[in-house]
Amino acid sequence: MDNVWAEVLDYLKATLAFSAYETWIKPLRGRIEGNRLVITAPNRFFREWIKENYLEHIKGALRQIQRDVGDVELVVEKEGISSDFSTAEDDERVQQALQAFHPRYTFENFVVGSGNQLAHAAALAVVEKPGLRYNPLFIYGGVGLGKTHLLNAIGQQIIKERKVSDPLKVCYISAEEFTNELINSIRYERMDAFRSKYRAMDVLLIDDIQFIAGKERTQVEFFHTFNTLYQNKKQIVITSDRFPREIVNIEERLRSRFEWGLIVDIQPPDVETKVAILKKKAEIENIDLPDEVAMYLASKIDTSNIRVLEGCLIRLGAYASLTKRRIDIALAKEALKNIVKEEQPLTPEKILQKVASYFNVKVKDLCSQRRLQQIVLPRQVAMYLIKKYTDAPLVDIGRRFGGKDHSTVIYGIRKVEQRLEKDPLFRSMVEELEKQLKG
Repeated sequence: MDNVWAEVLDYLKATLAFSAYETWIKPLRGRIEGNRLVITAPNRFFREWIKENYLEHIKGALRQIQRDVGDVELVVEKEGISSDFSTAEDDERVQQALQAFHPRYTFENFVVGSGNQLAHAAALAVVEKPGLRYNPLFIYGGVGLGKTHLLNAIGQQIIKERKVSDPLKVCYISAEEFTNELINSIRYERMDAFRSKYRAMDVLLIDDIQFIAGKERTQVEFFHTFNTLYQNKKQIVITSDRFPREIVNIEERLRSRFEWGLIVDIQPPDVETKVAILKKKAEIENIDLPDEVAMYLASKIDTSNIRVLEGCLIRLGAYASLTKRRIDIALAKEALKNIVKEEQPLTPEKILQKVASYFNVKVKDLCSQRRLQQIVLPRQVAMYLIKKYTDAPLVDIGRRFGGKDHSTVIYGIRKVEQRLEKDPLFRSMVEELEKQLKG
């Protein structure tokens, strides 16, 4: 009776799909106790899945090999009398699996803001029920907004909570690495091993999928990998720098599969979220970052890339440590002088030049006494902007525009203000002009 389980395995390997056998049957351990077959599963979830989906297959195998076994009992590893698995071995596999992930990219270190809260919630839902909710999950957004952080957080949390039977079957890989591994597998004739590896995964986390655009062979292999995992209810999470429909040179059948599940985006962080990110990073790096300096960095560093923002903080911390000085705004300006560009104050001359360029008129015409229709509106807009952005008195403003008195300047400014309230197109035009002045 000692080889009963080996015969059952041989039969199931021949009759079940390769991925099903590798994922669910191979990790089991079986032994004969009296007149019953005791099968040990790695955890309770695994046991329930076997009971619901494969127990009848196992009993059918016993009948086919004509073994006189009275009953089949499913137990969890720690409940087994003499399991081949040990807690120490299990912990070792968990630690081995975690080595593939960035240790700081966890949910605890992920700062949630208005621009990423939906993606964060979806990621947590995937961890709770891998393969059953939001499959696939497609996260898209610009560079440095936290997509890779979420992928790593999902993988590590699934492993730590033992949501799958084998922690080594949680895979994080970039699309570029996937492509390079495929190329090497073709070159050294190892395609069977490549396919077996990825199609037997419980969770596949693939970063920057836009990288496979234009790579036909990679798309074919990923298509079949996707299908196998999806059909077996294995979790797939994909990130990209753009919406699926905006990825060019990619097969339509792949693009449509990306849209089967949930698509969420990550927007650039607002100033408040940037401050929270900086404070969290400072806490992790043991940097004493005053609130006013965090606000200064968040508002002055012109980037939505979180990695750039965090890099500036590390640079500031190192500068403070090397110079043995306390971090304050003055030190931040000094340490980041090549990164933080202080705004130059707007002058009437700069405003006149920008307005003239925007409306395609000459500065000398704006400043003349001429009342040509094509320069009346630009002149009034220039008056409005000079009054708004400089300390120039009304008399000085009037003097710049052909010696007009202050009442004429007030009239021109009010005309602009009234039109801003009533005319959305005009308001958009002035806002764009202001943006150019500041940029």
